[in-house]
Amino acid sequence: MDVHDQFVPDDDFRAFLEAMPQVCVEVVLETDDGVLLAERNHEPRVWFWPGSRLYKGEELTAAARRVGREELGIEIDVGERLGVHAHFWDADRTPEGVSRHTVNIVYRASPAAPDAEIDLDDQHSDYRFVSRPDPDFHEYVWEYFAAYDLP
Repeated sequence: MDVHDQFVPDDDFRAFLEAMPQVCVEVVLETDDGVLLAERNHEPRVWFWPGSRLYKGEELTAAARRVGREELGIEIDVGERLGVHAHFWDADRTPEGVSRHTVNIVYRASPAAPDAEIDLDDQHSDYRFVSRPDPDFHEYVWEYFAAYDLP
């Protein structure tokens, strides 16, 4: 099946979000410095795992690699699938202004090159590597630290 990554008009995307959960792929990027969190420029404005919606026809691991390329500017090696989570966002925490339910498929990953330098896309303003969650981190970040053996 071909991958359908075409732009979805705002009104169509909003209608989809109002009616159905959205499938996403997230990457827990691990290095010797810890796991990477990126600060989001868009609602919800939190430190979070890099991730993206899954395109129709896209393989899950291909989506994870795309997250590495598009959001972090690096090639990544995709490891084990850690698990699947459901996230719920109130309308005031989304750029579309509608509540959002995402089904998040989470992969462990590492930079393909040891000297890879992160080059964030315009969705993120900063990144950092952490070895434990900060008290101010979103509950979903805490959830992943509790569920998985993260550095």
